[in-house]
This record gives sequence, structure tokens and C-alpha cells, in this order.
Amino acid sequence: MSSPRATVYLIDDNEAFRRSTAWLLEASGFEAREFAGAEEFLAARRRDGDTAPAHACVVSDIRMPGMSGIELQDELRKESAPLPIVLITAHGDIPLAVEAMRKGAVDFIEKPFDEATLTGAVERALATHAMTLDPARHAEALAQLTPRERQVLELVVAGKLNKTIADTLGISIKTVELHRSNMMSKLGVRNVPDLVKLFLGFA
Repeated sequence: MSSPRATVYLIDDNEAFRRSTAWLLEASGFEAREFAGAEEFLAARRRDGDTAPAHACVVSDIRMPGMSGIELQDELRKESAPLPIVLITAHGDIPLAVEAMRKGAVDFIEKPFDEATLTGAVERALATHAMTLDPARHAEALAQLTPRERQVLELVVAGKLNKTIADTLGISIKTVELHRSNMMSKLGVRNVPDLVKLFLGFA
């Protein structure tokens, strides 16, 4: 018996955009549930209660009438196991991106985006949720690393630059870069903020 598809809650007040994005998600193997606003989504989530899908994430526009995507993010953070959120916008200014990531958004993508960008963000969000629901998977992810990769990870998380890591471990900068690339590939992360979240167990 095949496992159920992961659910993506898609929230955007632009119906045409919402429908086309839902089609992309469905074509990529996800179950897309559409909502025209954050309030509508939260009401549905309260109705679902314990029957809500276990493996899910949110993809939400930032600028919408009523509750914004960042305000929705604040509401989700109040839950014991908050759904990971990917925020999308047609107005990709840096302050919003910084605020969204500071508050724990998995990703921030700007319209228009292609299918690979969208599905990549959703997959990272779902991986984040799986780790949150099952802390053992955090240990399993880190167990994939070699001892040297684990050393590099700890120094990267400590904020050390490649040159400092190379000097500390007595290896070349190119070797550090190789270990970083292999480590991030194994852990399924693409940047240092995501790496830090994983290393800290998404606390």
C-alpha cells in the first residue's frame, strides 16, 4: 500500500495564480488544498482538528487582504508542532525576506517562479516538518556525516569562515569547501540558516 501524498496548503487571494500553482503542485505529486486567505485556512484547520494531514506544509502569499502571510506565520508558531511555511510574494524586498526568515520561514520565493523552485521549497518544508514530528530523524540525518564532515558542521554553525576552519582542522580551504558541499547535500539543506536549524534540532 502506497503512503499518502504530502499536503500543501496553498493560500493566495489571486484565484488564477492559486489555481495554476495548485496544478503545478498536483503535477509534482502533492495534494494541494486551496484557500483565498489566511483566515479561511485557519478556520478550516480548526475544523479539521486531529484529522488534519500529518505530513503537510503551508505555501502562502505575503501580501493579502486581511491577515498577511507573516501574521499567519505568527499564528502557526503558537502551535505545539507548527506547520512549516514557505512565503511567496510579487514584491520581493529584502526587509520582508529577512523578517520572514528570522521568524522561521523555511523559504521565501518571489513571483513568478518555476516549478523546480516551488517544489524544492516545498520539499525542504516537508523535511523540516518530518524532523519536528520525529526528532529521531534529526539524529539519523546527522549520523550520515563522516567524522570530518561533523567537525566542519560544528565549526560552520559556530560562525567560522572557511579559512578559519581550514586552519583549525589543518586542511586546505578547497577541502573544507568539498566537505561543506557533501555535508549540505547529505542533510538536504542549501544555506547556513537551514543548516543551523537542522543542527539545533529545529528548536
